[in-house]
Amino acid sequence: MRKKQFKAESKRLLEMMINSIYTHKEIFLRELISNASDAIDKLYFNSLSSGEAMNRDDFAIDIKLDKENRTITISDNGIGMTKDELENNLGTIAKSGSLAFKKENETGDDVSIIGQFGVGFYSAFMVAKEVSVTSKAYGEDTAYKWVSDGADGYTVEEAEMDGNGSVIVMKLKDNGEDENYDEYLQQAKIQKLVKKYSDYIRYPIRMDVAHQHLKDGTEDEYELHIENQTLNSMVPLWKKNKNELIDDDYVNFYLDKFYDYQAPIKHMHIKNEGFPSYDALLYIPAEAPFDYYTKEYERGLQLYSNGVLIMEKCSDLIPDYFGFVKGLVDSEDLSLNISREMLQHDRQLKLIEKSLETTIKNELKKMLKNDRERYDKFFKNFGLQLKLGVYSEFGVHKETLQDLIMFRSSFSDKLTTLSEYVSRMKEDQKYIYFANGDSVERIKLLPQTELIEEKGYEILYFLDNVDEFVVQVLMSYEGKEFKSIASGDLNIETEEEKKEIEEKNEKYKDMFIFMQGVLDGNIKEVRVSQRLKTHPVCISTAGALSMEMEKILNNMPSPTGNKVKAEKILEINPTHDILPTLAKLYDSDKEKLKNYTKLLYTQALLIEGVTIENPVELSKQICELMVEVNK
Repeated sequence: MRKKQFKAESKRLLEMMINSIYTHKEIFLRELISNASDAIDKLYFNSLSSGEAMNRDDFAIDIKLDKENRTITISDNGIGMTKDELENNLGTIAKSGSLAFKKENETGDDVSIIGQFGVGFYSAFMVAKEVSVTSKAYGEDTAYKWVSDGADGYTVEEAEMDGNGSVIVMKLKDNGEDENYDEYLQQAKIQKLVKKYSDYIRYPIRMDVAHQHLKDGTEDEYELHIENQTLNSMVPLWKKNKNELIDDDYVNFYLDKFYDYQAPIKHMHIKNEGFPSYDALLYIPAEAPFDYYTKEYERGLQLYSNGVLIMEKCSDLIPDYFGFVKGLVDSEDLSLNISREMLQHDRQLKLIEKSLETTIKNELKKMLKNDRERYDKFFKNFGLQLKLGVYSEFGVHKETLQDLIMFRSSFSDKLTTLSEYVSRMKEDQKYIYFANGDSVERIKLLPQTELIEEKGYEILYFLDNVDEFVVQVLMSYEGKEFKSIASGDLNIETEEEKKEIEEKNEKYKDMFIFMQGVLDGNIKEVRVSQRLKTHPVCISTAGALSMEMEKILNNMPSPTGNKVKAEKILEINPTHDILPTLAKLYDSDKEKLKNYTKLLYTQALLIEGVTIENPVELSKQICELMVEVNK
């Protein structure tokens, strides 16, 4: 029989489509099962239109593996195809009978067609060296068989077939050096692929499965039993009504689907009836995965179209700052490209992302308000992600996230929100005060806390590297600006206190200039402190760059190797014995004052948790001081 050539495209185009469009060869099974489901859908819909009203339970898709002949057979009892339809649908590359059917019958949910593109069928040639399709259209007397090797055209001839539907037989390619096509003849592999991609096809997908059973009357003899099993669960959990389900249903689904060993903190079952319509199941895990805050961790939701898995990790469905959420989205309205593996970045996708963002935010706010213990647990695992979200993209998401972030504070050992902090502010308090440190214990020891605590003002403890960057982006909260306790100008002293400090700075002006010179550009200024009460010395900063930010930025890799530098101010406690001691040395022994100045500066750096450049020099200074004291 003379072969007919493919109508629309060349051999080269077919080769390109087979080898380039799909990421994984295993996709062929998903595509062929989806096409079989389409064929059944068409027949069922037509039966409704004609008044026959067929029973959906009478339909099925069957898979048969023949290891000896190296064939995979997929059959359905759907609408089937006439000779002309075989030529039009399979002889024309990228021609889709499903798409044409959907366009002609856009009347409601019953026209839910999975395969809208004609390329899906040709994925069979990724694993097969020859494909035959025997099909008999519903209501027709004659069946026809289409055969092709995917390169040199195809043949169509009459065939024998009982009942309507289609039977696809794939003769697998020979194994190559890097390719093992035999794996698709293993029942376990087919079971796994059906479960992964086609578990929620609405019709049973059946296959004979071999099991070893203990032989009757024996204790150790086994015999092989062949059982026809349904491989798919058919009805997805997210398609069920919420009132049919209990918490255990959601938890068990999560544990099985997402391979976690702990129940999630929260689940969200979403049914969106607007445009685009979609169903979603979202979960917040109990704990962050060990690699969550690494580049290797892949964020994203599973994406389904009509119950068929399209993407395992679709990062575009959820904003990065909610990347801790696991789950899935199933939508009929998404525009898919010809291989169904990639989404077109269109308006529907953006609308779903925005809708999910709003839902997640509202659920987190509800948890924060109504179940604080659970929210605290969530925040300890994923709070850093929310803070990074505030800071990222120049703060464009800060309005969304600012009410969800929390910090430790001097008020209590529990985490506090910015809203709670502001609600506790003193009447005369102008700023939201914060302090940086490696731990709460270290922050409490900082000299800079003394005046703030004396005034009765609460201090937020910034323990994460990103915290100060977050408040720089926020700038203020409910009209209250953020201010570091190490800021050069706290602006909380009385007019009388200001005057007294100015007088003392003027009195010791010459000495402070001398000390500044000794420190040789390491500091911007030496002055009397308004914040110290018992500690002798501390460092504050002028300008936007704090000591903490200097440490963080200088620990980051830099292409130039240049280091940033905060404008440091060395502050001396005017009520401490150290000040008159320094003044006395300024008049009598400037060399010794130089040593004391360096020592005080190094002490202040150590208090701040800064690694000093020359510990040997510090040790020498301390030893010289010890010798001098004992003379």
